[in-house]
Amino acid sequence: MTEQAKTASAVLFDIDGTLVDSNYLHVHAWYRAFEEAGHPVEAWRIHRSIGMDGTTLVNTLGAEADEETRSQAKDLHSRYYKELAPHLRQLPGARGLLEAVHKLDIRVVLATSAPEEELSVLREVLDSDHLVYAVTSSEDVDTAKPEPDIVEVALERAGVTASHAVFVGDTIWDVEACKRAGVDSIAVLSGGVSRSELEKAGAQRVFGHALELCQHLDDTPIAALANIVGAR
Repeated sequence: MTEQAKTASAVLFDIDGTLVDSNYLHVHAWYRAFEEAGHPVEAWRIHRSIGMDGTTLVNTLGAEADEETRSQAKDLHSRYYKELAPHLRQLPGARGLLEAVHKLDIRVVLATSAPEEELSVLREVLDSDHLVYAVTSSEDVDTAKPEPDIVEVALERAGVTASHAVFVGDTIWDVEACKRAGVDSIAVLSGGVSRSELEKAGAQRVFGHALELCQHLDDTPIAALANIVGAR
């Protein structure tokens, strides 16, 4: 590893529910998908599973369904979510947070397990590719959150160690994946998960949304990363 890689640092960002207001669109798409596939699932149960790897979500919520039904539900979700894409919006402060991290000379990584087609739409909504150092997607791992694989791939893409990275996410699955990968995590409430649950899962700090995090950046582990790379 080069000296530059040893001193570099990165903030790994989840996208869904963290930077883009998409979680409840996913709930609606999965609700329709499971119903049409003949295996209705309550919306609250779907929401509790948002942030999981897609296959894990289907296997969890469709545990009593056969493989054909689960496969159909997954395909239908992709179709219905695509129909809802025009309703996607950046969450408050999303781009400003990416800009603030980039300004600190910290590498910005989009560490998501979204399929490539969904990721393309999310990146259009963010309109911040010029700030991004690296990106992951569902194609990079067999199983994503809560397994640590996607976090580990993101670290490799960023060229940093776990101790020189912080993850920003919105679900307990994000936080759990980070714990397993040895990466500190900051959580936001914009995905619809409670502060107490995120803190109990192991998040170092919890903020309302990206804007609030950006406003208090100096009081987070991200500020420590800035000191590591000598940005201050």
